[in-house]
Amino acid sequence: QVQLMESGGGLVRPGGSLRLSCAASESIFSDSAISWFRQPPGKQRDLVAAISKNGRTTYVDAVKGRFTISRDNANNTAYLQMNSLNPEDTAVYYCNADQGIVGGFDYWGQGTLVTVSA
Repeated sequence: QVQLMESGGGLVRPGGSLRLSCAASESIFSDSAISWFRQPPGKQRDLVAAISKNGRTTYVDAVKGRFTISRDNANNTAYLQMNSLNPEDTAVYYCNADQGIVGGFDYWGQGTLVTVSA
């Protein structure tokens, strides 16, 4: 079973930055779209950013211009650089690797908590 492991979460002050990492236990990233989702306390899990197999990126409006998603297929790692953080960014952040085909794989990490507070 492939495992995704997020890291890099923590407590940060408003206006600060964090970089989240998502590492896969096997070489799957070159065959995956990678997405970051987040789930604020008491709310549903929503998409934040995604990067396709060919590197095209998409972002939700709330994070455009502040967050950057990237991938390093050779090292089976994806990143989410988060700048200008605000309290509304507080959430558990999850990484997803989706092969995007019927019957293909769709893996989730266990999540990493980001808390933005003064």
